[in-house]
Amino acid sequence: MIFGYQWEFKVILTNKKLTAKKLVSYHSGRERQESIFAELKTCKQVDYVPTRTWAANQVYLLSAVMVHKLTKELQIITHTPQRSMEKKRPTLWKFEKLGTLRREIIQRAGRIIRSHGEWVLSMAKNDAVKDQML
Repeated sequence: MIFGYQWEFKVILTNKKLTAKKLVSYHSGRERQESIFAELKTCKQVDYVPTRTWAANQVYLLSAVMVHKLTKELQIITHTPQRSMEKKRPTLWKFEKLGTLRREIIQRAGRIIRSHGEWVLSMAKNDAVKDQML
């Protein structure tokens, strides 16, 4: 940053027939894909090779991608779209990362108990958590 100005340089090679402004806007919207790859590496350990066999590594990778897709699908089912269609083509839903979901749901203290013949998740009474879960 020089004297309060911020410079940004991009090189885009494409066969799309768009104006420069629309083309930069379109490709800026595709930056969301990079954060998906980063999440796959950090939260789902896709950059890790666990075994020496090709088939086992394929199963590991496919299961990590399935976990990723399942968490996104569950968020789509349980939430309404939070964004509208724009030139940058952002995702309609604002997805939580798997690490955040782990901390907020899976790693939360609770106990599964049987109450009146049904299995129930019992947690300490906390109004902030109740509002967040519902």
